[in-house]
This record gives sequence, structure tokens and C-alpha cells, in this order.
Amino acid sequence: MRKKLKIPAIKRTRFLKRQDATAGMRPGQLIFVGDQKQEAIEMEVIAYDKESYIVEKINSITEIDWIREKYKNVWLNINGLHDINIIEEIGRFFKIHPLVLEDVLNTGHQPKIDEGETELFFILKMLKLEDNLLDAEQFSMVLTENILITFQEKNGDVFKPVRERIYADQGRIRKSGLDYLAFSLIDRLTENYISIMEYFGSKVEDLEDKILLQPTKDLLTEINRNKVELNFFRKIIRPTRESVYLFVKSDNKFVQPSTKRYMNDLMDSTNRAFDLVETYKDMLSEQLTVYSTNVNNRLNDVMKVLTIFSAVFIPLTFIAGIYGTNFKYVPELDYKYSYYIMWGVMIIIAAGMIFYFKKKKWF
Repeated sequence: MRKKLKIPAIKRTRFLKRQDATAGMRPGQLIFVGDQKQEAIEMEVIAYDKESYIVEKINSITEIDWIREKYKNVWLNINGLHDINIIEEIGRFFKIHPLVLEDVLNTGHQPKIDEGETELFFILKMLKLEDNLLDAEQFSMVLTENILITFQEKNGDVFKPVRERIYADQGRIRKSGLDYLAFSLIDRLTENYISIMEYFGSKVEDLEDKILLQPTKDLLTEINRNKVELNFFRKIIRPTRESVYLFVKSDNKFVQPSTKRYMNDLMDSTNRAFDLVETYKDMLSEQLTVYSTNVNNRLNDVMKVLTIFSAVFIPLTFIAGIYGTNFKYVPELDYKYSYYIMWGVMIIIAAGMIFYFKKKKWF
């Protein structure tokens, strides 16, 4: 009887999330793809105008009505995506297209921008460092004329500086519309990319001196680990740069001309982050080459010393072999100083060979 072949389970990776749950589903059907990262969905509202602002936690989406009537700019932030009923309710309340909600719930989606008739939709990745490894969280944003809705996988983000600018009325954020708020959030994400790249850059540059001084297996492991992290970052920054470019160049009705003047900064930030990852990837490749060269040089030095020792001991072994034979009659065996003469000849030969090797700069 034929044995049944056991197929090992596929390990989840950061580079690709399995889409088994969505296979065969109709377009627009809401399916959560990813890992649940917090217990319950949280909804926070930050509303503001030139004169004042409020921060409110709400339990039902209908509680936002009085806030929208009072304030010009309303930012609704959703933490947690696993409860499909709540996400569906939010979509119905704000008339968000089902295809947009489908992308929101698919946490393995690539960064993108989608321009609709009633909304401008973004998917970006929010990066954090956890134990020197990159952790990517999907960040989705829906911009309409009277509300900005953001979706995160869990509580906690990199937008603290943006919130503080709203609270303290710093800059032009309270005097501008929601399009400027959307720009500020994307700008903060790209600034965070650069900060993370600078962190990895300092690690990569520190490796150079260590490799030259003493290449070890631990250094090789660290180089390869950094290469994996940079490849992961590169997978995120490439589509992000394309999405930001489309956002900057688009003539969308949700983006005011006054905001467009600031949006070139987004391109500068994403281009800089992309250039940094390419630079450090090249540096790591060069470090691998230097590491291999140093290891080979050290191995050659060891082999050179061993070869020299072997060459020195060959004639000594030859002399000792002659006088260690079992023939009855060997010349000079009965001579009183034969032993000392043999040692003297061996020392002179060894010293002479070492002197010759040094003169030739063989070691």
C-alpha cells in the first residue's frame, strides 16, 4: 500500500501573507486577512477647527454625528480590524465602497492609492522596530470631503507629533482642511522610514570596522540578518514611492491647491528612504565580500605557516630517519659527539630555511 505523502505546513512570513481565506470569494465580500492584534476594536475621534479641538472615544459610530455638526475637520481612527461587523457598519454609515473595505481588511495588501468619486483611498505600511527587527502594520486611510477615516491593526502608532500639533495649534494644521491632515500623516510615515533607515545605517557602518579587525561567524550572521531586514523594507518602500508619486501628481478634488505646494516633500522623503535602503544593501554586499576575503586571507596565512613548518621539518625528519634505521653498521654511531653533531646540523638547517623564507617574504 502506498504511503500518503505528508506535506509540511507552510510557515507564515513577513514577505507574503497567505490569501487562503479569500480564495473563491466574490469581489467586495468582506473577509479579514491577517492576525488579530488586539482584543476589541477601538474608535477615537479627533475633531478641530481654528478655535478649538476635542478628543473623544466612541462606542458606536452614530455618536459621531454631533461632532461632525460642530467641527469642520473630523479624524476618525479605528484600532483593530478583526470585527467584520463593525467595519461593515462603518462602511455603510459613511458610504464607503465595498472594494475599499475589502482592501482595508486584507492586511497583506501592497501599498496603493485609489481615487474614487466619493473618496480618496490609501494603503500604506507603518513600520516599527521590535527587538531590532522590522514589524510592518497596515495603515489604511479614506479621505472624503468632511471626514478622514484611518484604519490600524492595533493601538499605538507613529502619529504622536501630528496629534500634538493639533492640540497645541502649531503650524497650519488647524487652519487647513482634511487634505492637509492626510498629507501630515503620510509625511510622518515617510519620516519614520528615514529614522529606521538611519538606525540600520549606523548598524551597517559599525560592522565595517569589526569585519576589518576580526571577522567572526557572529558578524556573518548579523550581516545576513540586516540584509533580510533591508529586503523587507525595500519590498515596502518601492510601492509606497509609486503611490506617493501618484498622490503628488494627481488632480484630485479632495486635495486643495494650497496643500499641493507641500506635497513635494513627500516625494523627497520617499526617494531618500529608497536611496538609503539601496545604499545600505550595496554596503552589506561589499561587507560580505570583505568578510569572505578576510577569512580566505586568514586561512591562507594559517596554511602558509603550516606549509613552512612542514618544509622545515622535512629535512629534519630525513636526518632523524637515517639515524633511526635498524642497520647494524651506521657511520658515526660509535663516535662520542655524534648525537650533538646531528642536533647542530638540524638546528642549522632549520634556522637557515627560516632565514631564507623570511628573506623571500614568504611569511
